[in-house]
Amino acid sequence: MEYPIIQPPFTLQFREMSKPELKSYFEWFMKMIPERIEVLERAVRESPEYSSWSADCSSSSLKGLGEWFVGQVETRERSSEELDAIKLSLSFPMEIDTEELTNRTFSLAMDIGMYFSQVVLTSLPGTKWEQYFGNKRDADYGQPVIMGFGVVPLNPVSIIVTLAYGISRGKRSGGRLSELYDTWAKLRK
Repeated sequence: MEYPIIQPPFTLQFREMSKPELKSYFEWFMKMIPERIEVLERAVRESPEYSSWSADCSSSSLKGLGEWFVGQVETRERSSEELDAIKLSLSFPMEIDTEELTNRTFSLAMDIGMYFSQVVLTSLPGTKWEQYFGNKRDADYGQPVIMGFGVVPLNPVSIIVTLAYGISRGKRSGGRLSELYDTWAKLRK
């Protein structure tokens, strides 16, 4: 099976989207969760060593998923145009990574974030989806987040994208996915 990369019908430039656009994105995101978890499960099971992995929303399923994800994270060289655009957007000079995650890796991160959200919502009573409309400068502005951890929103897609960057740089292992769940579970208690 060819893994179908998710194609959001939005720019994903959340700070620049109008509130109606953001609300449409939230609705689209929620609607896509079951479908994308099925896509993810099929993709994981295609690897012989993970053929019995199940998207059963258990916290224990995150261990195998995290290990599988390590073998899937890929990067590509950023173009000179991309590097120039990043340099122009910086408030002060800093080193810029010349590598970027591939579209497939971003898509897998979104799928795993959706799955991670379902594990959290299933396993940790008192958690729920909300759309974050705090300060426009906040990283989670306009995005689906899980609340129930005090004032700290959990952005499941964002943390998995961050995990993918860590894996690509050799700074994170597959076990980190389970550790992330444990960290958020402790905040819930």
